[in-house]
Amino acid sequence: MNLDLGTTRFDITHRAVVMGILNRTPDSFYDQGAYYEFDDFLRKAEQLVADGADFLDVGGVKAGPGDEVTEAEELERVVPAVEALRARFDLPLSVDTWRASVAKACFEAGAVVGNDISGFADPDYLDVCAAAGASVVATHIRLAPRVPDPDPQYDDVVLSVCEYLTERAGRAVAAGIPRERIMVDAGLDLGKSEPQSLVLLRSSDALTKLGFPVFLSASNKRFLWTLLDVERGSAGDGTMAAHSLGIALGCRILRSHDVRNGRRVADMMASILAES
Repeated sequence: MNLDLGTTRFDITHRAVVMGILNRTPDSFYDQGAYYEFDDFLRKAEQLVADGADFLDVGGVKAGPGDEVTEAEELERVVPAVEALRARFDLPLSVDTWRASVAKACFEAGAVVGNDISGFADPDYLDVCAAAGASVVATHIRLAPRVPDPDPQYDDVVLSVCEYLTERAGRAVAAGIPRERIMVDAGLDLGKSEPQSLVLLRSSDALTKLGFPVFLSASNKRFLWTLLDVERGSAGDGTMAAHSLGIALGCRILRSHDVRNGRRVADMMASILAES
């Protein structure tokens, strides 16, 4: 299986690619805005690249509830960031947004991936991505970004997620986006309880059967630090365990705060799987 991000093609038969996370938000659940200032943001990007990131993801609005971020504010946060990264690094760039207008502006600035946790709720999103030749991430969410979902209920969480992602990925195909540019993400912790997220992680192979590259966003998620009984943002060991299991079950894109160790896990698992 191949994954195409812009003009870069990755053979993901055995090797997982690692996405480095760059938050342009003052209220990120993980870093609490530690890299919100632009110089700090660029230093963080340099570190992620040095640590072995295959591509970088820029987000200007956190997924969870918080202060309103207008379209203009989001554009101000992410477009200059994408421009600066494009000028400095020869890596594919992703924008984490559910607004088609923001995605379009970032594609014009040099991004090549639309990472949309809303499941393409904006009706223009896929057309904008297709027109730009961009790749997309189809993510499962039960309600919507920024909306609290304290008691999510499913008859069968794995079946529900797979059916949803099949439909959303089908929309992307219908919009003219090649399958090699469509990733599917179970959306761990997005409208899921901690046990539900754990079930989905264990069932990652169900997503691989959908026939699209599987994107794993487990890094420092709530279900891990709850399971480990550690402080928020301190689930590094749990993250690496989740990445290892995910790769073994077919996940091939790791969204990671800790690129250095994510890269090590991806490379080690590639060696193991290539010999099997």
